[in-house]
Amino acid sequence: MTAILIVDDDPDILKALKIYLSGEPYEIYEARTGSDALDVLHEQKIDLILMDIMMPRMDGIEATSRIRSQSNVPIILLSAKSEDGDKVLGLNIGADDYITKPFSPPEVTARIRSQLRRYQRLGGQVKKENVLQIGGIVLDDDAREVTVDGEPVSLTPMEYGILKMLMENPGKVFSSGEIYEKVWNESAIGSENTVAVHIRHLREKIEIDPSAPRYIKVIWGHGYRMEVQR
Repeated sequence: MTAILIVDDDPDILKALKIYLSGEPYEIYEARTGSDALDVLHEQKIDLILMDIMMPRMDGIEATSRIRSQSNVPIILLSAKSEDGDKVLGLNIGADDYITKPFSPPEVTARIRSQLRRYQRLGGQVKKENVLQIGGIVLDDDAREVTVDGEPVSLTPMEYGILKMLMENPGKVFSSGEIYEKVWNESAIGSENTVAVHIRHLREKIEIDPSAPRYIKVIWGHGYRMEVQR
């Protein structure tokens, strides 16, 4: 049975989430602080964590950072709208997704299912060769497949080549010319518009909000880079 750990110091939130998930085939564990969550992880095999950000003793940000140093278990942050800065920090240090309070039962179950599908496609803790992962994007180069949050994405050969190049070098900025020469294997003369169009189409397929991309960032005057997701 799939084991889910709910970490929140608010007993009403714990109770509500347990009710939301009562109709699903999940075994539910609870923790009131980040340090308690670490204790549960040492004792139980957990498949997914719902992690509140604001908690006493050890908050969700520090707990996420510590968990990521030893496990790739999916972590979904629970945050209030006023905690946007902490939410971004949590994603940058390794959280996989977030849900903003107040949340609805369908949203909670949908986010959990999405993260579990992605995790299970990767074989849980087992890392496959020739597989690149940044945030919710997984590129399996052997199978030539790309998934985003567990859902398959259909890319053209050029889009795939751009994504692979950027994922192999997270944080590194590539000019349009460098991308064109690498992916198209041709001289980069007059290539800027071609690369920009392909980047735009790629963002439409892998970004939740292409106008505010989380993954592929433009560095004005220099080129593009894949944002590092820690």
